Amino acid sequence: MSRFSPAALHQKLDAVPVVPLLSGDDEAFVLRMLSAAYEGGVRVFEFTNRSAKAFDIFKVLAKMVERDCPDLALGIGTIFEPTEARRFLDVGADFIIQPVMTPSVGEVCREYGVDWMPGTLTPTEIYAAIKAGAEIVKLFPGNAVGPGYVKAVLAPMPKAKIMVTGGVEPNEANLRSWFSAGAKYVGMGSQLFKDANQKSTAQIAQEMAALLALVKNIQAGL
Repeated sequence: MSRFSPAALHQKLDAVPVVPLLSGDDEAFVLRMLSAAYEGGVRVFEFTNRSAKAFDIFKVLAKMVERDCPDLALGIGTIFEPTEARRFLDVGADFIIQPVMTPSVGEVCREYGVDWMPGTLTPTEIYAAIKAGAEIVKLFPGNAVGPGYVKAVLAPMPKAKIMVTGGVEPNEANLRSWFSAGAKYVGMGSQLFKDANQKSTAQIAQEMAALLALVKNIQAGL
């Protein structure tokens, strides 16, 4: 069962609005990246269900987090069906993120008392997700629409809490464009872990810490 209520998770996101998302079937690499992210200050982390080994790797991640990263919320992404959600929640997922919106997955999350972040793109999908109980909606793929789209969507729905994933880059210009447009949180994957195999764990942790500091400075100036 989850160690964090939706409210507790949202507090973590408000404090550190960057969610690294990582996929892969190299267990050692995934463990090292999660450890580096945590050392760098990340407190919400998404592992994606995109390989045949994803479930087994997630179980190892969940045990490591429980042992070594007690204040880290570990979620599972790329979930489509309720059966998938239950499977990962039963082994320790703290939240569920989807690339699409499946209301029945949201129902499972409510049953387990965890946060549900469905994937949306259009204003209709965003509204439907909120009506279905989502407090945070994932906008995906962000690179298909851009920051201007986020600003336009929020004009009639200013209370919507949007996490942009896809097209978010770890540099000041890109991050400033998303947060200035009204994105509440951002998710980053391949851009965040680029060339990670050529870097030490300490170096990656330092880069994470610098990224989080940059985001805080951007938000402070908005």
